[in-house]
Amino acid sequence: MNRFHFRRADSKKVVAVLLLALCFTSFTSSAYAQKKLNVVTTLTDLKSIALAVGGDRVDVTTIATGYQNPHFVDPKPSFIMKMTRADVFVTIGLDLELGWVPPLLNSARNPDILKGSAGYVDASENIPLLQIPVSISREQGDIHIYGNPHYWLDPQNGKIIARNILDGLVRRQPESRDYFNANYNAFVDELDRKMAEWAAAMAPYRGRRLIAYHNQWPYLETALGFVVLDFLEPKPGIPPTPSQLAKIIGLMKRESVHTLIISPYFRVDSAELVARNVDGSVVILASSVEAFPEVKTYFDLFDYNVARLKEAFQTATH
Repeated sequence: MNRFHFRRADSKKVVAVLLLALCFTSFTSSAYAQKKLNVVTTLTDLKSIALAVGGDRVDVTTIATGYQNPHFVDPKPSFIMKMTRADVFVTIGLDLELGWVPPLLNSARNPDILKGSAGYVDASENIPLLQIPVSISREQGDIHIYGNPHYWLDPQNGKIIARNILDGLVRRQPESRDYFNANYNAFVDELDRKMAEWAAAMAPYRGRRLIAYHNQWPYLETALGFVVLDFLEPKPGIPPTPSQLAKIIGLMKRESVHTLIISPYFRVDSAELVARNVDGSVVILASSVEAFPEVKTYFDLFDYNVARLKEAFQTATH
């Protein structure tokens, strides 16, 4: 009788232990499935899109700010720490970040985010690049050998960037594929809706001509339908010279052009000098998300630029 009693007691203990173990396994599996991916992006534009696709299953940090020149970023130790802990690394690619991304990747020593690994995302894959040079020489200035790298400034390319990020997130967390896909589709749908809105806003000004400080706007030019006649820089990366400014002033007067566009990280004194001589205006456009406080998302980037250009073209008309 006692032996039977002990066997029943032992059996109950075993069942209890098994149930506890099963509950613990289920809990830990669920927690693992919902683990947030740690994503590091080079630019704020990539961060905005990664947040849209990743939703609440990603934590995203960025290296460059939205108001600094993305060609020149100091590889600080804090950036290395970010990349050491990253599950996914998203880069603009081409040669835009050539001076600072390779040192950061080498110092981070994180095999999960090296080129060719599951966590490495080159956002430029499948992008139809503009201005690919047929020849390269030092006399041409700072020429990008793969083509103009500012491709995120065409919202059509935002869809391709989002797809590249989607693929990277799914590689690292395949159990969230449906969730990431749903977010991606919602992002594309909203982008299509906004693109129609931006096109309608800019339709009266298609073909309007302007001057740019630096050759970084061909994708926005394609998207919004304006035309860049020339640049304040005599060659890419070379600061404006007196002879170049005189040339631009003469061109703007002859062609009745009154608008100059520039990024937040360039000095505006040369542009303002030209504008004063042609009764024109200098428009500081947002070259990236977070360039200005109101530009918080990828959609805001184009809302802001469309509004500034529309205002400048309307002013020039009157």
